[in-house]
Amino acid sequence: MEDDKLKELFKGLEGTFDTEEPQYGHRERFLKKLEHSEKTITLNNKKKNWWRTLSIAASVAVLCLIAIGIYSTKPSLDEQVAQISPEVSNTHVYFASLIEDQIKQLENESSPETQRIISDTMEQLKKLEANYKQLETDLINGGNDKLILSAMITNFQTRIDLLQDVINQIETIKNLKNQNNANITI
Repeated sequence: MEDDKLKELFKGLEGTFDTEEPQYGHRERFLKKLEHSEKTITLNNKKKNWWRTLSIAASVAVLCLIAIGIYSTKPSLDEQVAQISPEVSNTHVYFASLIEDQIKQLENESSPETQRIISDTMEQLKKLEANYKQLETDLINGGNDKLILSAMITNFQTRIDLLQDVINQIETIKNLKNQNNANITI
């Protein structure tokens, strides 16, 4: 069926085909054009290959840098301490939560009369925290484990005692203020 359609098509186009000979030198001109187009194609391919090679090399370099970054990261100070003594990590979490609760309670009690004592307490807590970080570093560097662990626990207890004392002092200040206000209103 398709053969019939093709035959009909060529019969309809019969006599319209260009059957004349090309001009003299047509073949040479065609070959020159073909040769010139092949040079252009190879130049374009070389340019494309150069960019492709460069992009592959850049991708490999980026992947290597990411892999190096992932595998060469040092564990944090807390992670190193947890590796040495898992108990310290557990105690740290426990004491830190107690201290945070007391700090929140202390901040809730803030007033103009207690502002100075609260700011002094926060400074003392920062110093104790710096001492604790130094103890962690000493533990990692291989100091006397039992002595350092004991000092770390004492540091936490000192912070908790400090906060408890300050909260008691604030309560005393509030009670004195209420008593003075009660005496004034009478």
